[in-house]
Amino acid sequence: MSLTRTLMAELAARLTSRPAQGAVAPATLVAPPPERIFPRQEQRHSPFAEEAAKHTTALLGIGHVGTRYATDVVLQFQAELAVAHEAVGAVLAPDWASSHGLLPLYSRVKDHREFLLRPDLGRRLAPESLQRLRQEAKGGVDIQPILADGLSAVACMGSGMKLLEAFTAACEQRGWSVGTPMCAHFARVWLEDEIGEAVQARVAAILLGERPGLGTGDGLSAYLVYDPKVGRTDSDRNMMSNIHPRGTPPEQAGRRLAVLAGAMLEQRSSGVGLELSHLTAELGEAAGTGYRAPQARQRLVEVHA
Repeated sequence: MSLTRTLMAELAARLTSRPAQGAVAPATLVAPPPERIFPRQEQRHSPFAEEAAKHTTALLGIGHVGTRYATDVVLQFQAELAVAHEAVGAVLAPDWASSHGLLPLYSRVKDHREFLLRPDLGRRLAPESLQRLRQEAKGGVDIQPILADGLSAVACMGSGMKLLEAFTAACEQRGWSVGTPMCAHFARVWLEDEIGEAVQARVAAILLGERPGLGTGDGLSAYLVYDPKVGRTDSDRNMMSNIHPRGTPPEQAGRRLAVLAGAMLEQRSSGVGLELSHLTAELGEAAGTGYRAPQARQRLVEVHA
C-alpha cells in the first residue's frame, strides 16, 4: 500500500473512533431591529460644507446613510445626469437657423456621432459653407457674432437668440459694425477662427452650448478672439460661461461681452494679455479673481419621507 493510502486509512480510523457529539445548544434569541435605523436625527453636515455649498452648484456636504448615499442624493444625481445626457444627445434641426433669420453654416462633421468623436472636424467649415460665407456674409466688420450648437443644442435653441440679440444690440450702440448673423451646426470653439478670418472681422465671438454639467444642460459659453485666424489657441481667447437664466442672464451677458469686445478693440489684443482690471464696474466679478457671489442650487427631485 502506498504512503498516501496508508495516511488516509489512519485518518479515517481516527475520525470514526471519536465519541458522538452531544445535543446542540439552542441559539440565543436576538432582539428584532428597530423599525428605522437611518437616517439618524443627530447627523449634521459640517459647517464648512454648508458654507462652501453656498458658493457652488457642485454637490458638497451631501452626507451619507451608513456606507451609502441617501436616497434623495442618489435620485438628485441621476436626474441631473439625465439632464446632461439629454443636452449632449440633442441635435439642432437643419432648418432651425434659417427659420430664425440666421445664415446656416456647417462644419466638416457629417453626423452627431462623428461630432462627439472628432472635435477637430468641428473646428473647420465644410467647403460649401465656407464658399457661402464668403458670398453672402458682410466683410470687414468690427464684430462677427456666431451662434452655434456646441455640446448643447438645447442651450442654443433656448437662450441662444436672446444672447445673440443682446450682444449685437450692445455692439451697435457703441457704433461698431456687426457682421451677418449666422448659426453654425456641429461647431467647436475654434470654428470662430476660420469664420472671422473669412469675413475679415476684427473680433470674432462664438456663442455656443457649453459642455453640460450636473443639472445644467442649457448653459451657453461665449469665446471671443481678436484678429481671428486659423491657428489661434485657447490662450488667445477670452470666455464667459454659465450663461443661462439661473447663472448669468443672456441680456446681462450680452452687455458684458460687448465691454469685453471693446477692450479687445482698444488694446488690439485678447487672451491672457488682455487687461481687464479697470473694467470691474462694467464686468463685475468677471473682471476680478475673487470668489463669485453665492448661487442657489436648483433641485430637480424632491423626496418626501
